[in-house]
Amino acid sequence: MKSPLWILCTLLLCGLLLCNVTAADSSTKPNFVFMMVDDLGIGDLGCYGNTTIRTPNIDRLALEGVKLTQHIAAAPLCTPSRAAFLTGRYPIRSGMAAKGRMGVFLFTASSGGLPQEEITFAKAVKGQGYSTAVIGKWHLGLNCEESTDHCHHPNSHGFDYFYGTIMTHLRDCQPGHGSVLHHVHVHIPYKALGIGLVSLVLLHIRGTITVTRKVVFVFLVLVGVFVSLFGVLLYTFPNLNCFVMRGAEIVEQPYTSENLTQRMTSEAIEYLERNSQSPFLLFFSFIQVHTGLFASPLFRGKSQHGLYGDAVMEIDWSVGQIMQTLERLNLKQNTLVYMTSDQGPHLEEISIHGEMHGGYSSIYKAGKSTNWEGGIRIPGILHWPGVLPAGKVIDEPTSNMDIFPTVLNLAGASIPSDRVIDGHDLFPLLQGQVQRSEHEFMFHYCNAELNAVRWHPPNSSAIWKAFFFTPDFYPQNSSACFHTHICFCIKPFITFHDPPLLYDLSRDPSESTPLSPDTEPQFYSVLKVIRAAVSRHTQSLKPVPIQLSPLQILWKPWLQPCCSSLSQLCRCERDHQIDKLRH
Repeated sequence: MKSPLWILCTLLLCGLLLCNVTAADSSTKPNFVFMMVDDLGIGDLGCYGNTTIRTPNIDRLALEGVKLTQHIAAAPLCTPSRAAFLTGRYPIRSGMAAKGRMGVFLFTASSGGLPQEEITFAKAVKGQGYSTAVIGKWHLGLNCEESTDHCHHPNSHGFDYFYGTIMTHLRDCQPGHGSVLHHVHVHIPYKALGIGLVSLVLLHIRGTITVTRKVVFVFLVLVGVFVSLFGVLLYTFPNLNCFVMRGAEIVEQPYTSENLTQRMTSEAIEYLERNSQSPFLLFFSFIQVHTGLFASPLFRGKSQHGLYGDAVMEIDWSVGQIMQTLERLNLKQNTLVYMTSDQGPHLEEISIHGEMHGGYSSIYKAGKSTNWEGGIRIPGILHWPGVLPAGKVIDEPTSNMDIFPTVLNLAGASIPSDRVIDGHDLFPLLQGQVQRSEHEFMFHYCNAELNAVRWHPPNSSAIWKAFFFTPDFYPQNSSACFHTHICFCIKPFITFHDPPLLYDLSRDPSESTPLSPDTEPQFYSVLKVIRAAVSRHTQSLKPVPIQLSPLQILWKPWLQPCCSSLSQLCRCERDHQIDKLRH
């Protein structure tokens, strides 16, 4: 019989061995660095064919890694696309798809946001010992019932650390660039208001129906109050919506944008240095190149494409700084880097001086807010030396939702079994273990409306794409919706198609000529298969609260974040990154 001392020593030795094995397992877990640019066009990068904007650092990523040429955003707008990226699920499954015109959050004091029931890749890997951070743009909500509950804050979705903006960067945040709210006048029923006022006056004069002067006066007062409130909203919008947070604290309100990319880059470098000894996941979400455009003095005037090109060059510089930091910290060989955009370029964006401030979709049709290829085909670059082949190009359909299962599998986390995950693990395709994407069908939503479907049949090179409706462009030979500032997916801004428009992207990637029964013998059989897939997909959807309903996106004063009193117009400057740049 063994002595108690021998048993005790044996247990201690086993414990030490177990700790060492656990530590070894932890140390071999890969790190993740994801970089997402806002509104970057696939044609803006040298590695995707651009010859006039210098992007050497991003091009090097593609040269040393894998480049996806048919990488698709799950939605053509910021908020739903980012929700899909984080969760691996179509936005409609989480309620992050709007029913109406407004498909994104426009106020930080809205009550909608990514539901806490959703599992992000950050939340999933935290259980595997990862440190997690998001630096930059969030745009997935903040509060629910009061100004400090932070129910939709990144910290509530698995991110240990946050430095950035809750909202998107708008021209209101950039002094001298005008206001995005000026476009609201397109939707004000001036004609109806005018007719109503004239009708009241005429009825009062003729006495046909009793309309007193008091009624006319009340009508004018109500119109005056509406106009006054709109003016106040324009004046206060930058202070209330353009601020930087570090964690739960507002550190600058309103923010100075021209040095924002440099500050974010510095913050990312500091995060990597602090967490270099343990596995980490960093989501670097660029504020650029969304309207209103900005670039730091170091890059202003350096490109051939005005402020937009300058901003793209600054992004490339930032990517280079992050990659240099990974190399300096000896992390490059154990880090999966992913570079992308949240959707296509905003072709409708025109500055107050009449300059085009959008990106380039290359050969692809249209841009942001549409499900034409220019709106959803995005850069997709994955880099991991020694693990992923260098210089490989993949033309199979992939999705930004694929990052979710890819990350979970690499980190050793279980894929959730209580919900539909629409993404697929990319690694077998990236490493050449398989030659075909697992995405046979892709469903392209415009807000909550199913707009188009992509079908890549097994054992076929064809990639069919059917449109049930399309946006009305203006002028008709253009690819932009200038009259609405952004393409909408509701009447009267769209045209329905019966039968649907059908394209074969393998032969017509520019979607220039729709097929017909006369030009394509498989026309009706292809549409039959697609309609059957739509039916199965629709049956998989479960009713969920809509987070982008008019009530949820409405500005609510009691939810307004403010670093000082409202009487001081929410002003403060507490960001140590500003002091670092000054010195």
